[in-house]
Formats: sequence, C-alpha cells, structure tokens
Amino acid sequence: MLGLYKKLNKIILEWTRSHQEIDDLVESRTGALALYSELASKQPFKPEQDTQRLLQTFCESLIDYTASAHFQLYRHIDENRERRQPIQTIADEVYPNISDITQQILDFNDKYDCEDHCGDFSHLANDLSQLGEKLADRIELEDRLITVLAAPRSHN
Repeated sequence: MLGLYKKLNKIILEWTRSHQEIDDLVESRTGALALYSELASKQPFKPEQDTQRLLQTFCESLIDYTASAHFQLYRHIDENRERRQPIQTIADEVYPNISDITQQILDFNDKYDCEDHCGDFSHLANDLSQLGEKLADRIELEDRLITVLAAPRSHN
C-alpha cells in the first residue's frame, strides 16, 4: 500500500509541476504580447526616448518568454526525458518550426535591443509586423504541445 501511495504522490507532484510550468510560460508569453501591442500602437516610430525604452522592455520580455518556453517545455523533451508518446510525437512535429522562430526572435532582439542608443527605426514597423506573424505561428505550435502536456496522464 505504501508503494502505491508513493507512486500516486509522485504522479500528483509531476502533474502539478507540469501545470505550473505551463502557467509560467503562458504568463510570460502574455506579458510579451501586451508589450508587443503597446509598441505596435506607437507607429509611426520616431527615435524618442519613450519608444526606445518601450522597445528595450519589449526585447527583454521577448527573450524572457523565449527562454521560459525553452526551459518550461522544450528542455525536458530535448533531453529525451519525455516518455509519453503523444507528447513526443507533437514535439517532433512542432519543435523544428519553433526552433526556426526562436532564431528569428533572437535576430530581432540583436537588431533592436540597444538600450538608449537606438535611433534607426526605419525598418521597425516592417520587422515588428513580421515578428508578429512569427509569434502567432509560434503560439499556435506551443498551444498544440501545451494541450497534450496538460491532458490527464494515463498510468498503468
């Protein structure tokens, strides 16, 4: 009976941890999207200090979200610690695209994460629009994985 109790307790702890990680990811993502919307509303972009600060804050939030996704979702799968086949199948489908989008996020950050010395916003509207499309794609892919991760586990 004690063995069954320990197994059940382990399952509950894993499930709780998994759901907390998903909640943390969604919260990080929501914050980045809110800043994206706020920044997009500043068009046409002018090299003003308020816009520079908002762009800097957005870049930081975007990287935090990207890192959160990696550490909350993908690392576990990437290290081959996921044994549930439905999760592994979805991860194999979505991870290459998510990885490509991650690189585009990093490229955007490298271009615009410049603290108080950004002055060239001539491509920001276009770059932000393209980034928005990629973020929408990424969210759709992440949500496919989250749906499977959040599903009740079947234990035999």
